[in-house]
Amino acid sequence: MTDSHDPFAANPYTPPTDRDGADASPTAATPPADAPQAPAAPAPAAPAPAGHAEPTVEVPAQEATPPAPPVPPVHAQPADQAQPVQAQPTPPADDYTHRYASSTDPSAAPTPQAGHAAPPAAPHGDPFRGHEPTVAFAAAGGAYGAGPGGHDGGAVAAAPAPRRRGRTAVGALAFLVLAAGAGYGGAYAFDQQDDGGGNGTTVSSLDSTNKATQTNAPAGTVEQVANKVLPSVVQINVKGGQESGSGTGIIISSDGEILTNNHVVAVAGDSGTITVAFNDGTNAKAEIIGTDPKTDLAVIKADGKSGLTPATLGSSSTLKVGQEVVAIGSPFGLESTVTQGIVSALNRPVSSSDGSGGDRTTFPAVQTDAAINPGNSGGPLVDLQGRVIAINSAIRSGGSTSGEAGSIGLGFAIPIDLAKNVSKQLLAGKTVSHAQIGVTVDNFLGPDGITGIGAQVKEITPDGAGDKAGLKQGDVITAINGALVPSSEALVAAVRGFNPGEKVTVSYTRGSQKDETDVTLGSDGGATSQ
Repeated sequence: MTDSHDPFAANPYTPPTDRDGADASPTAATPPADAPQAPAAPAPAAPAPAGHAEPTVEVPAQEATPPAPPVPPVHAQPADQAQPVQAQPTPPADDYTHRYASSTDPSAAPTPQAGHAAPPAAPHGDPFRGHEPTVAFAAAGGAYGAGPGGHDGGAVAAAPAPRRRGRTAVGALAFLVLAAGAGYGGAYAFDQQDDGGGNGTTVSSLDSTNKATQTNAPAGTVEQVANKVLPSVVQINVKGGQESGSGTGIIISSDGEILTNNHVVAVAGDSGTITVAFNDGTNAKAEIIGTDPKTDLAVIKADGKSGLTPATLGSSSTLKVGQEVVAIGSPFGLESTVTQGIVSALNRPVSSSDGSGGDRTTFPAVQTDAAINPGNSGGPLVDLQGRVIAINSAIRSGGSTSGEAGSIGLGFAIPIDLAKNVSKQLLAGKTVSHAQIGVTVDNFLGPDGITGIGAQVKEITPDGAGDKAGLKQGDVITAINGALVPSSEALVAAVRGFNPGEKVTVSYTRGSQKDETDVTLGSDGGATSQ
């Protein structure tokens, strides 16, 4: 029922769906077809394309642009003829907003009249839609693009960026900002190298002059050891009447004194030639100062040399099994070769020769798994502080001859304490004397007949060191200073590690009784035979 006095009865409430109809914009109401059209004001603000609600940049007033002619009536477009872009609410055009009609609406373009300049041309289809917008600046004193060269021969107003392009630019800027933040470290590093602002300069590794090799090696590394020791290591080339060969030596004085193995220089004999090749590439002839076949040591001296770098000699008495070591030498003539390993055993009794039936040598060796091959003889075995702790001398190889020999991880070196004692005597011009007990011994086996348990005394030198200490024939020596002696060779090697006059404790068994005695070691008087 309707109230006759209701002031709103003439305008009943209409739901929004019925009220909007086909018009998608609540603010852009379509005037009745018969409504009178108001004359267009100069430079009217054309409606923005559907779906573009953002205001664009204000364009300065064009001083030289004549008043625009009246705009013909704009007829409402049917819903099915609207632009393909989905219609969105469009706010009223403000005073500061300058918009252009859609290029798809032919009725939006004013018709030029005779006697008047052509109005600003409606923008054509934008081929750059979706790309970065370009900012246009008005020319001083006139319209942008006015005069020759302008678009269509007339003034062209700068079209503002559509909304889609604006969002693309903002999105791209946000992406660039985020990318710059995330990659700051890499970008910073690149900027430090490329101050040219991306001028396209190509950088090549082949053109780089930067040194990639580390020059200051950390202490205690093989690299640091090699840097320290290599200048003190030489290659020794020897030629005799019947054969020739090469080995390694260690510089022990700045004027050219070199420590090496006896079997390296023995090839030269009395009339052979010895040449020394130094780490700096120079060469010099050398002569023998002295040799000791029993310990397989020798000292030679290079001619006319000075200012050399002597090696630092350490001590073999403090070595530990498992300690890391480095071997340097010229295996098979390959000078300055560096290999690494550990101390595999200490006081290993080793009897060796040069492989040609020459002098046989027995010494208490430092065993190592560092690769040692023919040519390493006479070279240094050093600790990780670069101190020489032994002189490489022999290897155990699977080859049947010395020419076929190669490293299988069983290398043997003369302890440096023994080498220092012998070399001092050689440099002093003395005949090297070696410590001895004054007994002749043989291997003593256990009840199984195969296990060695000591060195049995067969003979005693009258008034010798053993005789004075009370040893008897038949005694079985089992240890020296607590170190086990499982064989006669082990006893010889153990005693050779001491100097004449030193006192040692000898453990032995006599029958079923175990006992020990102190022995002051005698000397062999420099005899060269075993």
